[in-house]
Amino acid sequence: MLIQLVRPLVRTQVQMLTRTPAASAKLVGMVSQWLGYLGVHAEVTQLKTQGNRIQLALKVGKPEQCTEAEWRQILTNLEQGKEPDSTRSEANSYNAMTDAQKNQVHRLLACVLRASSDTFTEDWQTIRPQLAAMDMDESMLYGIEAASRVSMPMDLLIKDLEPEVASYALSKAISIALLDRHITEAEDDALNTLLAALKQKTLPQDSAS
Repeated sequence: MLIQLVRPLVRTQVQMLTRTPAASAKLVGMVSQWLGYLGVHAEVTQLKTQGNRIQLALKVGKPEQCTEAEWRQILTNLEQGKEPDSTRSEANSYNAMTDAQKNQVHRLLACVLRASSDTFTEDWQTIRPQLAAMDMDESMLYGIEAASRVSMPMDLLIKDLEPEVASYALSKAISIALLDRHITEAEDDALNTLLAALKQKTLPQDSAS
């Protein structure tokens, strides 16, 4: 299921890279995003082309499946000291959105959370720290909580959805669906609806091929 969702998302993101002169900054965010699906918190610190390849330098944080003790031991074994955090490209992508686009993201993610659990509004204080760990800032968390008070169907939310907003929302939606390491039928429907909207708006030429 995860492969079926992530591969088309990666495909649409690759298409985005071919259409923007700011491909470097966008790829930095995408690499971190892709590794994040595996539970690995990674940040690209250097990117350059080398012949027909792209050379990356990564700063990797503790994987979700790694305990604190294991991670400390790994750091000791590697003799690697701590480094200051740098600005995350994905966070920049959200911050660059208009208020209307941010509201779309909030409503879409609230819809995915509702698909994940019928009682997520009652469990908000438990879910909130998990969302914060996905680099969602206070304004986004507040927006999602506010959006959750009004139930809206996903089919309505994806109308007039811009590709950048759809891509960002889908990446976060996948992470939300994987919080419990299990994708329910309702989550599957929500993710596939988002994916279909992204493919339709980002790759219109593919549908004709």
